[in-house]
Amino acid sequence: MIDSVEVHAYTVPTDAPEGDGTLAWDSTTMVLVRARAGTVVGTGWTYGSTACATLIHDTLAGLVTGRDPMDVGGAWQAMVRGVRNDPRQGVAGYAISAVDVALWDLKARLLGLPLHRLLGAVRDEVPVYGSGGFTTYSPEQLERQLTGWLDQGIPRVKIKIGESWGTRVDRDLDRIRQTRKIVGDAVGLFVDANGGYQRKQAVRVLHAARDLDVTWFEEPVSSDDLDGLREVRDAVEADVAAGEYGYDLAYFARMCAAGAVDCLQADVSRCGGITEWLRVAAVAAAANLQISGHCGPHLHAHVAAATPNLRHLEWFHDHTRIESMFFDGTLRPDGGVIRPDPGAPGHGLTLREADAEPYRVRFYGS
Repeated sequence: MIDSVEVHAYTVPTDAPEGDGTLAWDSTTMVLVRARAGTVVGTGWTYGSTACATLIHDTLAGLVTGRDPMDVGGAWQAMVRGVRNDPRQGVAGYAISAVDVALWDLKARLLGLPLHRLLGAVRDEVPVYGSGGFTTYSPEQLERQLTGWLDQGIPRVKIKIGESWGTRVDRDLDRIRQTRKIVGDAVGLFVDANGGYQRKQAVRVLHAARDLDVTWFEEPVSSDDLDGLREVRDAVEADVAAGEYGYDLAYFARMCAAGAVDCLQADVSRCGGITEWLRVAAVAAAANLQISGHCGPHLHAHVAAATPNLRHLEWFHDHTRIESMFFDGTLRPDGGVIRPDPGAPGHGLTLREADAEPYRVRFYGS
């Protein structure tokens, strides 16, 4: 039986001011779940507000406590049904995701299996791309970050553009040029506008950067604008990607059916956890699309290794930093890939409670 579910929330200041095309922030909150069955503990987390912790404590914990830990699918269905009046599209989606990851980790540990083996691994190595390049960075900060990824052997990098809702196109183009100059011609150059541009504006930006060989254009317009995504996709050479704000299978099915993207994105910490990620990947495969994991690389590493149509994972600066601060067993990119530990049960991570404690802002549990 699942004996208990406890929830912690931690808020960690960023190491420098951060921003993208449509938002700025100075801290990141992790909501962490620990599900216990006897002496075995499974751990999951999401990156969202402390409201996620409250919902897990008030609603979700009671729905999974007392269940068979082998029945992760049944627990997931109970949680989805239990938030009918607390819409899944938002805080409830984050909360379900965190619990679902904890339950998969718990099941794998009870069975003594690495999680990617339990899920049915199809690869040992998972490609990653370096992600950060915030609009708030100075040229010197950007160069340091890019150089750090190159030193790790990461052959793909992504920066933020669309600054101030698309009103600083001149600076966007300057930063793309700077990035290409630093990383050289052999490294993949990705950009992410976070929905900051209008449709034809996004096309003009990529045409102006044609000589810089941008190969990935993430959320050039709002991810809610499926017609706009398709219009941009048809007009630029770079692959258009979106999907990080998907919370249920129907969202991803609509995006695929609309022909809106060249590569579908999904986020284990939002879409409904590992359980829903596997279904989302199947929907993408049915549309002959690959899928890319958004942020939280250690949340995605094992399920990515079990996803045949995976393209890559996002090695996102904020989340890799926090995960390395809080956990033993974190992975390191080597030649542009990470390798889930084949000898560690579950996802292989162990919380260093003493290191996390100074950042804790909320706790529910025994």
